[in-house]
Amino acid sequence: MEIVKVDNAKCIGCGACVAIAPETFDFDDDGLSKVINEEVTESAKSACESCPVEAISTEEVIDTTYTEVTEEKAA
Repeated sequence: MEIVKVDNAKCIGCGACVAIAPETFDFDDDGLSKVINEEVTESAKSACESCPVEAISTEEVIDTTYTEVTEEKAA
């Protein structure tokens, strides 16, 4: 699964990402970008490409959903 991330150490708060993909980004209390929806959409990709300081990226993550496996014992 791929997700969208913002590196707040790089972000300058220009707002391009919020303008391009408001369903994915918003401003935090410091006026910097934050991810509000991690889903990688076409508009999120466009925002990533438009970031002037390359603070937005996508990252592949491993699905860590736990599924219990049970064994049936033969009688």
